Amino acid sequence: MSRRFTPKVVTANALLEGDVVYLTEDDRWTRHHHEAELIDDEAHATLRLLHAQSQPHLVVGPYLADAVAGANGPEPTHFREVFRTRGPSNYPHGKQAEAAR
Repeated sequence: MSRRFTPKVVTANALLEGDVVYLTEDDRWTRHHHEAELIDDEAHATLRLLHAQSQPHLVVGPYLADAVAGANGPEPTHFREVFRTRGPSNYPHGKQAEAAR
């Protein structure tokens, strides 16, 4: 028996900077999870992932990550994805440096 499909976002790493990025509904890559397209249809999720995989000049390692609808947009449901939204853990740069300003 197959598992019921749960909502997803498409995530990857930006090719040049290595930052975690998310695919938006209007085909942009954003560094903000809450701007990602929340996908609740398995067939549509597959198409969006194929779209992401067709952009090796922009991103590496695209995959579907579980998410839920939140007050300000999609929110991650797994601790790994929560961790990825916070940026690098070795010292403040990227998202962490921007938050400190």
